[in-house]
Amino acid sequence: MPTKYVFVSGGVISGLGKGITAASLSALLEARGYRVAPMKVDMYLNQDAGTIRPSEHGEVFVTEDGLETDQDLGNYERFIGRPLHRAQYATTGQVYAEVLRRERAFAYEGEDVEAIPHVTDEIIRRFKLGGQGADICVVELGGTVGEYQNGIFFEAARLLGRREPKNVAHVHVAYLPIPGALGEMKTKPVQQSVRMLNGMGIEPDFVVGRSSQAMDGRRKERIALFCNVAKEDVISNPDCGSIYEVPLILEDQRFAQRLLARLGLKPKRADLKPWRDVVDAIRRAKRDVKIAIVGKYFAVGDFMLSDVYISVIEAVKHAAWAISRKPAITWIDAADIEKHGAEKILAGYDGVLVPGGFGSRGIEGVIAAIRYAREKKVPYFGLCYGMQLAAVEFARDACELKGAHTTEIDPQAPHAVVHIMPDQEKKLLNREYGATMRLGSWDCALKPGTVSRHAYGTAAIRERHRHRYEFNNAYRETLTKAGLVVAGTSPDGQLVEIIELKDHPFFVGVQFHPEFQSSPLKPHPLFRAFLKAVAK
Repeated sequence: MPTKYVFVSGGVISGLGKGITAASLSALLEARGYRVAPMKVDMYLNQDAGTIRPSEHGEVFVTEDGLETDQDLGNYERFIGRPLHRAQYATTGQVYAEVLRRERAFAYEGEDVEAIPHVTDEIIRRFKLGGQGADICVVELGGTVGEYQNGIFFEAARLLGRREPKNVAHVHVAYLPIPGALGEMKTKPVQQSVRMLNGMGIEPDFVVGRSSQAMDGRRKERIALFCNVAKEDVISNPDCGSIYEVPLILEDQRFAQRLLARLGLKPKRADLKPWRDVVDAIRRAKRDVKIAIVGKYFAVGDFMLSDVYISVIEAVKHAAWAISRKPAITWIDAADIEKHGAEKILAGYDGVLVPGGFGSRGIEGVIAAIRYAREKKVPYFGLCYGMQLAAVEFARDACELKGAHTTEIDPQAPHAVVHIMPDQEKKLLNREYGATMRLGSWDCALKPGTVSRHAYGTAAIRERHRHRYEFNNAYRETLTKAGLVVAGTSPDGQLVEIIELKDHPFFVGVQFHPEFQSSPLKPHPLFRAFLKAVAK
């Protein structure tokens, strides 16, 4: 059977929820026994997301095979419960780099290289690569219809539909506002968005209306009439208590069944009991656990942007719901702790979590938060940078190593407890920043009798990394004599992967990013252990 392609586009505003729509649709198709390959296309000229500021474009998600991608791949993985790979991510930069490489290699045999057909052919090749081995490839086209930079991708989708009309379907997600002064849901923005899509030669098979409340029959009729789709193919996707309710909302409207019929596929019965169990667990959770996430990238102007740590936030939620707790998460800018002190900012929280990050901004605030958690016996979980700074704090206070630091912040630190990895130093000297960190999944051996070993229930694990700096082994003996526990290392024992403290409810720092492997159907074991300690 040839691979089918479902293109999910968006209109009216960005940040609309195309990614959650694509992820939910993928989950519904997987629940019917189809192999689905969700894919994200980003329109920027960057070759990957690795060099983009988190406050600019949200979290950088890392795939198992080490590609730094858009955060939507994290949503896809959480919804289908399976790792994705670099073929499921494409950017304009990747496309043009390959076209230019081929031109230099005389692959076009002397032809002048044009946007059409050469660039569109390369885009279609990537669609095919992303869907290889899958029954259905769900492709989210980034950005908003009508933007100059994404037109070439819409053209490639149109051309693929012309070549394989029975194998391509289009889903358009657009926004229905309810102006406060009117109190009525307006369909005109959706109509105009679809009209722009029509102007690019594409007629959507389905229109998904995003709105603050469910669409009524009258609104569906108007969209069906003016957008040239059946009323049953106008799908309401309203705001809800949790993104994990979306698959059930779409299922109630038979979205997946109608899509399968459009693609000529058998409309199989879905097993959605796991999703219903998750939604029930979310609704049953009443007792709050107060978690302070102390980060560096939350503040963007006058707004707080939680998307910079979306995988961390979702992993906390997964673990809390699994133990029947309601996560009450507060995003704390580390710079505020520097101004007002950890005691004032963190008093009353049940747990403190420090996620990954780079650079010096707010660094002493993070260290103060770690000291507070250590001394006050508040459960602490440090991820990547959160582990490195936990080692720095312990070296300064418990080991009295004055001036202890990471060389990322202070290259001349008298006690470089965290230093750059040897292979990374050469790369930085040559300004090789993109895709050069320690990336992807790596093995880790766990020490018997540790909190981490107990949480995982196994001696060997594999987790995803994204870092240039590491624990300096020259200080391992000094810190362990003072009470630090090296709970996990690389299999050869050289790279410190996990640190812990004894006589503490929960104090764990990990060099990797466990949040990338958590899902609502399978919470990550370390997050679960952290939340259990927090709940006590």
